[in-house]
Amino acid sequence: MDPIRGTLPLMGDYFERRDWGRAYEDLARLGTPGAADLERLAIAAYLTGHDEESDDAWLRAHQEFLRLDDGARAARCAFWLAFGLMLRGEDVRAGGWLARAQRLLDEGGEGECAERGYLLVPVALGALDADPPAAYASFARAREIGARFGEPDLVAIGTLGCGEAMVRAGKTAEGVALLDEAMVAVTAGEVSPRIAGIVYCAVLLECHAVFDLRRAREWTVALTRWCDTQRDLVPFRGQCLVHRAQLMQLQGEWPDALDEARHACERLADRPAAAMAYYQLAEVHRLRGEFPVAEEAYREASRRGYRAQPGLALLRLAQGEAAVAAAAMRTVMDQAGDRITRSYLLSAHVEVMLAADDVPAARAAATELAELADDLDTPYVRAVSAHAAGAVCLAAGDAKAAVATLRRAWTLWRELDAPYDAARARVLIGLACRALGDHDGATLELDAAAWAFRKLGAAPDLSGVERLAVRATPPGGPLTPREVEVLRLVAAGKSNRVIAADLFLSEKTVARHVSNILGKLGLPSRSAATGYAYEHGLT
Repeated sequence: MDPIRGTLPLMGDYFERRDWGRAYEDLARLGTPGAADLERLAIAAYLTGHDEESDDAWLRAHQEFLRLDDGARAARCAFWLAFGLMLRGEDVRAGGWLARAQRLLDEGGEGECAERGYLLVPVALGALDADPPAAYASFARAREIGARFGEPDLVAIGTLGCGEAMVRAGKTAEGVALLDEAMVAVTAGEVSPRIAGIVYCAVLLECHAVFDLRRAREWTVALTRWCDTQRDLVPFRGQCLVHRAQLMQLQGEWPDALDEARHACERLADRPAAAMAYYQLAEVHRLRGEFPVAEEAYREASRRGYRAQPGLALLRLAQGEAAVAAAAMRTVMDQAGDRITRSYLLSAHVEVMLAADDVPAARAAATELAELADDLDTPYVRAVSAHAAGAVCLAAGDAKAAVATLRRAWTLWRELDAPYDAARARVLIGLACRALGDHDGATLELDAAAWAFRKLGAAPDLSGVERLAVRATPPGGPLTPREVEVLRLVAAGKSNRVIAADLFLSEKTVARHVSNILGKLGLPSRSAATGYAYEHGLT
C-alpha cells in the first residue's frame, strides 16, 4: 500500500474528531486523492480559512466525479464551489457554476434529488429582498426535499431562509422563531460545521436588522461554546465578524471588540463589508477617547463606501464641536428617507440636537424612536427610546418625568448587560436628581457612572462626569449678573430665542452668554447647567 494512502484511517479519525487543522494538513498531503478525499479536503480547507484551497478541492472533486460518470455528485460539488464564491461576493463565477450544476442534473435525467433542493437556495436568496413570499416558497421547498432525502444541512438552510423571508415580510415573531429553530440544529450538532457558521452569521445579521441584540448575544454565547470543541475552526466570516464586535462593544468588552474589529478589517480587506468593519473600529476608538485614530478609521470607512455618520458627528460632539455635529446630523437625517436607515441615526440625533440646544428637533426624533420601539418591541429599542425620551424631558426642565423615564432605560440597559449605556443613563439621572434638589441621590448616581466609565476605559465620559461631580462654587460663583439671569431662564427650559425676547437681547448675544456660562462652570450641556442652577438656588 502506498505509505501516504496508508494513513487514511488516521486522517479519517482527525476529520471525524473535527480536528480540522490536522485533517486539512494530512488530506492536503495525499498524493492521489480520490473524489471523497477531495470533498473532505474542500470542507477541511474551508473550515480552517483556506478559501482558495477549498475552491480548488471542490473543482478537483467535481472533475473526478465527472470522470466517474456521477453527475449528481459532480453537481453537488459545483454547488458548494458556487456557494463559497457567493459568500465572498463573486456572483458572476458563482452563477456559472450553478448553471453547470443545473445542466448536469437536467442532462443526466436526474429527478427530484437532494442536489435539486440545494440549487433552490440561490434562487430563493435572489428573491429574498425583492419578493419575500416567493423566497419563502423556494426555501420551504428546499427544506422539504432535505427532509425527504435525509439532508440535515439542506433542512437547516431551508429553515433559516424561511425565517429570513418572514422577517423581511414584516412577520418578525414568526421569522425569529424559525431562525431559533435553525440555530438549535447547529448547537445540537445536527448539521455539518460548514453550515454552522453560515447559519449563525445569517441569524446574527437578521437579529441586528430587527435590533434583537439579546437574541444575538445568546446565540453567540451558545455557538462559541460549540466552536470551542473543534480545533482550528474558523467559523465566523463576512459581515457577522463586524456584528460580533458590536455585541462585544455593547457588553463592555472593549479590548475584545477592538481585536474583533481589527480582525474583521484584515479578513475582509478586499470585500465590501470591510467598510463596515472600519466604521466599527472607529466606534470603539471614539468611546475610548482615541480621537485621531477614530477619525482616520471613519475616513477609511467612508473611502470604502460606508456612511461615517452618526459616529463622526458624535466624535465632533466629544471634541466640543456641537455646531459642527448638529450640521452633519441634520444633513444625514434629511437624506435618510427609509425607516431602517433613520432607525440607526435617531439616538445620536437626539443627543446631538440636545447639545446644540434644539430641543424640538430632539423631541421629534425621540417620538420617532418611541414609535419604532412600539413596532419592534425588543429590549434594545425600548432602552434606546426610554433613554432618548428621558434626556429630552431633562432638557425641557421636567426633571421628575426624566428620572422615571431614565430609571426605566437604566433597568433595560442592565438587563441587556450594556454597562456603558447604563452608566450614561445614570449620569442623566444624577442631573435630574440634582435639579430636584436631591443632592445625595445626584452624588451617588454620578459616582456610580464614574466608576463604570473608569472600568470600561471610557476616558471622555469619565472626564465629563468628574467635572459634573466636582462641588460647584457658591451661588452665582464666577458668573456675571447678566449670566446668572440667563442661567435662570435656561433652567426654566426656555430657548435662546425666548430668552433673547425676554431680556431684549439678540439671539446671538444669548448664545454667547450660554457658551460663557458652560465654560466658566465646566459644564457640558444646558441640562447640566439646569442642574447647577437648581442645586445652587438660582431658579
